Amino acid sequence: MTRARITRRTLMAATAALPFAGSLPARAAAPMMGMTVPRFTRVKLGAFEVTTLLAATAARDNPQTIFGLNVSAEKFHAVSEAANLPSDRVQFFFTPTVINTGAELVLFDTGLNPDGITGALDEAGYTPDQVDVVVITHMHGDHIGGLMRDGAPTFPNARYVTASAEFDHWAGAGNALFDSNMRTLADRTAMIADGARVASGITAMAAHGHTPGHTAYVIESEGKMLLIAVDFANHYVWSLAHPDWEVKFDMDKATAAATRRRLLGMLAADRIPFVGYHMPWPGTGYVEAEGDGFRYVPASYQLML
Repeated sequence: MTRARITRRTLMAATAALPFAGSLPARAAAPMMGMTVPRFTRVKLGAFEVTTLLAATAARDNPQTIFGLNVSAEKFHAVSEAANLPSDRVQFFFTPTVINTGAELVLFDTGLNPDGITGALDEAGYTPDQVDVVVITHMHGDHIGGLMRDGAPTFPNARYVTASAEFDHWAGAGNALFDSNMRTLADRTAMIADGARVASGITAMAAHGHTPGHTAYVIESEGKMLLIAVDFANHYVWSLAHPDWEVKFDMDKATAAATRRRLLGMLAADRIPFVGYHMPWPGTGYVEAEGDGFRYVPASYQLML
């Protein structure tokens, strides 16, 4: 079988052969509407509902100032081109997750600011006062930025959970956002360690390296599992296909790389879906082993059934 090859010449010839091409009267042009992105996606996991929230999205230039710090510009460009990605620009997504266990509404992380998280919650049908538990996976600004509004907790009825190692690190770091948004909630915060159960069906899993106490969470209901994987991997190609590539925001780069390989290997072997805070929206997918790295497979309808 001969495989057709599309060229500009063949495309123009095919267009010219269309009946009435260019002969229809011109009409008023429809207005440009701009891109649209939904603010939430809800799926099921056993008896639980899992809602990912798009708290923000933003493009950035020069992604190799963030990813692949330990490889050449030529290598970074080649990998990006092979994945059909520009090597000079990247789109970031910021994706908190809500788990409704039927008994409690549990929010993982709060985005960059209170408007982003409450706006996404509102579109998903929730109000801040309905949130029972706020889990802070780690204390980078895009995860704790929505904790407070005008000096008051954004989630007034919630209890808070975070890793004690994470809290202790930032408590001594002289970080202004931590001091205003997290330290002030210390008396309402449970300090936990690896393996702690924070709510029914929700268990902490140490995933250190990105920060000293960075923690992922295993969600389990009726035999179904999902990992709230957060920032152990920050890009679906540059982190998954190349888990040893260094990332600017990983505080301990060697530990972060080891954590990436461990968690990616687990997800691939056990075929567990995960939510990645910075994965392409809506942030949920699977992992397959491929060569010396891994491949990201976005979820389709598996979690709708």
